[in-house]
Amino acid sequence: MARAAFAMATSTARQLLHPAAVERIAAAVDIDPDVVFDGFERADLAGVELLITGWGCAPITADVLAAAPRLRAIVHTAGTVRRHVTEECWERGIVVSSAAAANAVPVAEYSVAMILLAGKRVPDIAREFRAARAQRDWNTLYPDAGNYGATVGLLGASLIGRRVADLLRPFDLDVLLHDPYVADAEVRALGAEPVGLDDLFARSGVVSLHAPLLPETTGMVDARLLGLMRDGATLLNTARGGLVDHAALERELLSGRLRAVLDVTTPEPLPPGSPLWDCDGVLLTPHVAGSKGNELRRLADAAADEVQRWAAGQPFAHPVRRELLPLTA
Repeated sequence: MARAAFAMATSTARQLLHPAAVERIAAAVDIDPDVVFDGFERADLAGVELLITGWGCAPITADVLAAAPRLRAIVHTAGTVRRHVTEECWERGIVVSSAAAANAVPVAEYSVAMILLAGKRVPDIAREFRAARAQRDWNTLYPDAGNYGATVGLLGASLIGRRVADLLRPFDLDVLLHDPYVADAEVRALGAEPVGLDDLFARSGVVSLHAPLLPETTGMVDARLLGLMRDGATLLNTARGGLVDHAALERELLSGRLRAVLDVTTPEPLPPGSPLWDCDGVLLTPHVAGSKGNELRRLADAAADEVQRWAAGQPFAHPVRRELLPLTA
């Protein structure tokens, strides 16, 4: 049996590694379930062939690899591996798996829920209802509210963006998608209309961001693109705050022209004095779209699946490919 070890923050291990998943892992590899490497300074890595990593894992540097001469695989229980899988790992030929697909599920569910609520103008109506404490003629006040024939724009055909497109299929929505790396035929197969970036922002009542934060995407949603959005449109961001020119977005939101649902911001969280905390057209949530509560079990189960495949000599179902890192989160 190959020797394995857990490497993540101890708080992560307590929250994520539920007994059934640990039992499956322990049946496939030689691992001490009670030992979690929260840092590698004093870790005994001499015989470790597989690291099961999570949030808070220290970078696996050349020095760490020197102390782990037999390491040949990493199974990550979360999404991006950029913070701990170093170039030295790829140079050694270590194979890497990620639970990004599992973590995409709740983010996509959150996104779809917010798209539908924003389209029906629920945040605005709920706020006014609470203030008035009385019924109003909501059809007159919000004649454009509703999701019948509404247009939704998705920026990015990432794992999450693709799942959002799939989840939106049953609804009476026109879904647009922009991703410069995806062929038009593939976009149509996802149930969406391929469009240019400008068209996406100009035509959509809700624009949902699902692009990775890379040097070339930082600040891409700028004042010009925001200016193309029609009055009353909503920007939904569950990706990364850095995708958006925050100052430009703040101006649009404070003017009342646009609305936003922001699960991520720059900085995160916003400073206590930010005017967005009290802005009527903004719904702020504290980066909760990803796996939370019982959804963490899905990440542990996904990791256990990958450990079992690796131990049986099978390839990972969700490998991280080095050549695709420049295009992914």
